[in-house]
Amino acid sequence: MPHRPVLPHFAAGRKPAPSADPTETAVPVRTAVVIGGGISGLIAARDLARSGLSVTLLEAGPELGGCVGTHRVAGLALDSGAESFATRSPAVADLVAELGLADAVVSPIPGGAWLQLPGEDVAAAAQPMPQSGMLGIPADLRGPEIVKAIGRAGAARAALDKVLPVGGLARRESVSLGEVVRARMGEAVLRRLVSPVVGGVYSSDPDVLDVDSVAPGLRAALAKHGSLAAAVGSLRAAAPAGSAVAGLAGGMGMLSRALEEDLLARGVKLETGTAVDAVDRAGDGWTVSASGRTFSADALVMATDGPAAVDLLAATVPELAAARPGPGPGVALVTLVVDQPDLDAHPRGTGVLVAAEVDAVDAKALTHATAKWQWLADSTGPGTHVLRLSYGRALSAAAAAGDTRPGPVDREDDDLFAQALADASVLLQVPLGVDDVVGWDVVRWVGALPSAAVGHRDRVASVRAAVEQVPGLEVVGAWLAGTGLAAVTTDTRARIRGLVEQL
Repeated sequence: MPHRPVLPHFAAGRKPAPSADPTETAVPVRTAVVIGGGISGLIAARDLARSGLSVTLLEAGPELGGCVGTHRVAGLALDSGAESFATRSPAVADLVAELGLADAVVSPIPGGAWLQLPGEDVAAAAQPMPQSGMLGIPADLRGPEIVKAIGRAGAARAALDKVLPVGGLARRESVSLGEVVRARMGEAVLRRLVSPVVGGVYSSDPDVLDVDSVAPGLRAALAKHGSLAAAVGSLRAAAPAGSAVAGLAGGMGMLSRALEEDLLARGVKLETGTAVDAVDRAGDGWTVSASGRTFSADALVMATDGPAAVDLLAATVPELAAARPGPGPGVALVTLVVDQPDLDAHPRGTGVLVAAEVDAVDAKALTHATAKWQWLADSTGPGTHVLRLSYGRALSAAAAAGDTRPGPVDREDDDLFAQALADASVLLQVPLGVDDVVGWDVVRWVGALPSAAVGHRDRVASVRAAVEQVPGLEVVGAWLAGTGLAAVTTDTRARIRGLVEQL
């Protein structure tokens, strides 16, 4: 991939004056070490290199990209993690364009997902997911699909949202998403609409999540408009037109590969299989010890998960200890490639979100990938389908206390495979057997989805304040930016711009 020459960047007041003496010693190139080769680390390394720094990236694992990766199943190159990005901001689209992938951006096939609700008749308890909402919170409570999902009694309770006073919900320092929805619209909306969406997106319970972290601006809109439905409607109206998500023809793993190629072209040193043992402040710079080697740099970027970042910086920035996050939920993703022509009709649209109370299914969500992405359907041809089933969601403290089942990351591959076949048969209402499967794989993510629990916003603020006091240091990643490529990309690029300005 061709690139224009990169000119060194110098902060204001540091650019050397021109000299006619060709023997004059050049100003040394500034150096940076990035710890962590996930998507935030790759973006950070690229923007540092574009600003003229000599960059080394250290990744403990054998591959780069983290949750934006690729695996091969039945001969197909498929996403092993993220399969789309939110289009609420241009951040990811801009990055993709810079990397020469703009023509690969695609929208999902229209149709949308379904919602699996609890009920004795599983088929009758499934319905298309209501579209006029945000995180499952409806903007129009009168819609027939809303009434069908929550029942007439639930709809009557939800209608009180129009007349209930806002009270302290908009003023309290922190509050969970679950508490806001329950107080405004009632338990039926929370459990039958919001919980399935939140479980699918964040692998978490709404009562765990900080509303300001997962739905920025929602409480302010609630205070302004006087109802939660009107608040959601106003936020939806302000969002960009078009599909809420997009992907890449060929899979989101193309983004990580393009970033890696770009870094190599810029001369960035990529060190995989290099676990960092210690980080020390050395004068005005940094010393990083990793796998028996030592790396020195003027700037340091921590792009690891939250616990690892805090632990490595504990000696240098002791204030971070109080903000150390707990591990995020463990998630297992089971990918099935099946030969079953009955699925050509796309019986449940692009997939199914599952309410936690559905006893017949363990999966929290199913994505019918070949019904969602035309490029993938073209790759497989009629009759062959790619299904992605995800397992694992963080529960509220009360629910977790009574849950004795093994977590998804602790279950054996064969067990998860059998469970996925059974769950897909129920959710899609098409029997699937072992003989229908032409390939399958299990990918586990531990802590990949940070839990934005109540108080998360304050924790992020305290981390940012502590890091700002240390010259030449920045900390990036989903544990601070929030879940999703758009959030991570926006935050990482902003943080790196600020770091470069310091140097």
